[in-house]
Amino acid sequence: MSSEENLLPLIVEPEQLAEHLDDPQLLIIDVPIKADSHGEGHVPGAVFLDFRKLMRGEGDVPCEVPATDALSHLFSSLGLTRDTHVVAYDDEGGGWAGRLLWTLELIGHTRYSYLNGGIHAWRHAGQPISTESRSPIPSDYEADILHPEVAIDRSEILERLGEKGFAVWDARSRAEYDGEKGDNRRLGHIPGAVNMEWTAAMDQERALRIRDYAELITELGALGLTPDMEVVTHCQSHHRSGFTWLVGKALGFEKMRGYAGSWKEWGNRDDTPIEK
Repeated sequence: MSSEENLLPLIVEPEQLAEHLDDPQLLIIDVPIKADSHGEGHVPGAVFLDFRKLMRGEGDVPCEVPATDALSHLFSSLGLTRDTHVVAYDDEGGGWAGRLLWTLELIGHTRYSYLNGGIHAWRHAGQPISTESRSPIPSDYEADILHPEVAIDRSEILERLGEKGFAVWDARSRAEYDGEKGDNRRLGHIPGAVNMEWTAAMDQERALRIRDYAELITELGALGLTPDMEVVTHCQSHHRSGFTWLVGKALGFEKMRGYAGSWKEWGNRDDTPIEK
């Protein structure tokens, strides 16, 4: 289904979403980082998703994409159908919401939006808050990796480092990028990667909405990232970079890819090149 047929734009403002709260096609998913955030108040009708279910949760790289049967079970439990338009949001400016939308893109479910600024912007805009929990009506959703190009693995990054038109956006903090901190065997960054911390794309004055697009495009361009390039984004677990993936998409970067293994994988191996 093309984006023209989507119920809402990719980035939806609180006022726009408020007009559609009763739409039966809408599935609003709250994927907060704070466990009690949902219970303290959420967008009316939103269902709660534990962010841990967006990751495999086991093995050497627990932040990898879950197996397709796990994804089928997850999205069935949320009541997802082929006709559903998903609106995702969180309580931290877009990390886990972005990871959820990236996962939907991966399985070919392209009917989705991000509530710009999440619950902070929703509250800031004076929209209604609910504390009633809603149990979704389960569906029978079969997930399959229909858009594998949205993800990228370590071996492809290794093969393509230094290639013209291919770039890596590291969404971690400057200290992690510089190798001054981190919870890994080896610290630093992927050779040639550029660093713009995920929070730098949030407007702190506007309840964590995505910052002015023109300014962001200018700043990313100054780092060497332009919309015509294939841009891989990562962090430590493809959580913070869930947001930078989404920002790239919103800015018109058509070839945004997420590295789910992220630094959790890259920084804990002996055969990956690292710069500091």
